[in-house]
Amino acid sequence: MQTMLSGVRVLDLSRILAGPWCTQLFADYGADVIKVERPVGGDDTRQWGPPYLEAANGEKVAAYFLCCNRGKRSIALDFARPEAQDVLRQLAARSDVLVENFRPGLLARFGLDYAALSALNPGLIYCSISGFGQHGSNAQRSGYDAMIQAEAGLMSLTGAAGGAPQKVGIAVSDLMCGMYAATAILAALQSRATSARGTHLDLALFDTQVAWLANQGMNYLVSGQVPQRLGTAHPNIAPYQAFASADGDLMLAVGNDAQFQRFCSAIGCAELATDMRFVDNAARVAHRDALAAILSPRLATRDSADWLRVFASAGVPAGPVNTLAQVFSHTQTVERELCFSVEHPQLGALPQVGNPLRRDGNCTRAVLPPPRLGEHTDAVLGELGLTATLISSLREQGVIGA
Repeated sequence: MQTMLSGVRVLDLSRILAGPWCTQLFADYGADVIKVERPVGGDDTRQWGPPYLEAANGEKVAAYFLCCNRGKRSIALDFARPEAQDVLRQLAARSDVLVENFRPGLLARFGLDYAALSALNPGLIYCSISGFGQHGSNAQRSGYDAMIQAEAGLMSLTGAAGGAPQKVGIAVSDLMCGMYAATAILAALQSRATSARGTHLDLALFDTQVAWLANQGMNYLVSGQVPQRLGTAHPNIAPYQAFASADGDLMLAVGNDAQFQRFCSAIGCAELATDMRFVDNAARVAHRDALAAILSPRLATRDSADWLRVFASAGVPAGPVNTLAQVFSHTQTVERELCFSVEHPQLGALPQVGNPLRRDGNCTRAVLPPPRLGEHTDAVLGELGLTATLISSLREQGVIGA
C-alpha cells in the first residue's frame, strides 16, 4: 500500500524532542526524512541515558534517542563549514520541508535561513521550532520542556492540592509543540498544492503550552479566578479523580448526571444522587470535598478489580492506575499492536512504541530503525551527485562525519 506521504522529502535539522517528534511522524507517514547531525556526538539525546541499548561491539545509544528517530536517514555534517553549507543548500533545493530548532538568527549567519533557502526553492516549507519564537523580547532565550511547563503555567496546575508544583512525567510541552508543527506543515503542504509557494512556520514551546492550557486557560479568562492544583481531580467535573481502593488506586471519571446516578446505585449509596449538594454537576463541583469525603471510605472497602467490574456493568467510566509494565502487557496495547520492533543492524530487535494511527485497519509506522550517526551520509550525498572521491575528500577535511 502506498504511504500517505510518498514522494515528500523532509530535511530535519532539529534535535532533542520537539522537532524529532514532528519529523518521526512524517517518517511514519512515509516521507523521506533526512536527519542532519553534527559529526561529533550527533543529536544530544544519543547520550541522554541511562538507560541505553548496547551492541556486542560496545556501541550504545540512549533509549531517549530511540523513542523519536525511527524511519530517518542520518547524515553527519559540520555546517559551520562552507562546504557543508553548500551541501545543505543542495538538499534544501530538493526538499519539500525543512525543520530546525536552532536559536533564532543562528542559521541566517550561515545563509541557511528561510529567506536564503526559499530563494533557491520557492516551494520550501520551512518550520522553525524554538523556546519563545522568532521575535519578541524572549526570542534569544533557550527553551527546555521543564522550564516551559513552569513558565507557561502547566506546573501551577499539576500536583497535589496544597502541595508543591509538579511537572508532568513526560516532556509534554515538547511533544505538543512537535504535534502542532506537524499539523502546520501538513496544512502548508496542502496550501502549496494550489499556490506552489512555500512558507515559514514559527512554532514556540511557550506559545504551544499557553495554547493548550485549554479549559483551564478559559476557566481563568472567564472567571478571573486563578486555577489551583487539584491532584487528580478535575476543575470542571466531579467526581472525576483517583480514589484509593482496598488494594491500590482507581480513576473515576463520572462525566454527567446520569452516570452519577448509576454510580451512586452501584456503590450502594443511591441517596447521594438526590442530595441537593450533589444533584447536578455544578453542585458536585461546589461541594467536591464533601463528596470525596463520603466516597473515599466507601471505595476503600473493596479491591480495584471488584469495583471496576461493578462500574463496567453499570456503565460508569473508571479505570486502574497502571504502571508502564502493566500498560505494555495490557490487552489493548497488545491487540492494537502499540508495541512493535524493528531490526537494527547492531542492536538487533529494537522495541518501539507505535504510531496510534491505523489507516484502513493497518498500522502506520516507519520500518527503518533509528539511524546510527551519519549512517546514510554517503548514500544521501551520492543522490546529490557527489562522487566517491569528493565524499572521501570532504570526510578527510572533517566536513562530514565518519
